[in-house]
Amino acid sequence: MEIEAVNTAYRRWAPVYDRTFGAVTRRGRARAVDYINTRQGSVLEVGVGTGLSLGGYKPHLSVTGVDVSAEMLEKARARVARLSLAHVAELRQMDARALAFPDACFDTVVAMYLVSVVPEPERVVAEMARVCKPGGEVLIVNHFARDYGMLSRLERAFAPFANLLGWHSDFPMARVLGDPRLSVAADRTFPPFGMFTFLTLSRA
Repeated sequence: MEIEAVNTAYRRWAPVYDRTFGAVTRRGRARAVDYINTRQGSVLEVGVGTGLSLGGYKPHLSVTGVDVSAEMLEKARARVARLSLAHVAELRQMDARALAFPDACFDTVVAMYLVSVVPEPERVVAEMARVCKPGGEVLIVNHFARDYGMLSRLERAFAPFANLLGWHSDFPMARVLGDPRLSVAADRTFPPFGMFTFLTLSRA
């Protein structure tokens, strides 16, 4: 997807995101945040969207969120203000392919339901690795394409509508596993139907 297609899709989805995609992805977000809460230090959430996960982070963390969509960020900032989330240090509009942060400045970098949305996901993962401290972790929660079965057929059927839907239904996991600084520490699936995967990548 091109960046303008992403912006257009999320401009369309922003008013109803929490009640649609947000509801479907709630369990995965909660699992990722629960895991991050066992860690220490600074967190970067890439593709923070409307800020659905922000209230779940524990106050011992310092959380920064970025998103390309101004409409999504407006809702995230309203959520931070409404819930008085003092642990959220900053929310910034930013293209995930060129993160405006120095090298090795976050202990944990997470992208939830993002990599199958953005153009050039390999560049996004490379940027996530760059800003993650050595010894830190890059976490990815996403739907990845299946090789067989009914869901695989559905993924292929919806693939031509990527720009309308705002995500690629047939996105292969291999596209996020190529950065030499990252190695897979854990790979878990979770309901509904094992549709989503939680990847834990260690930063060398």
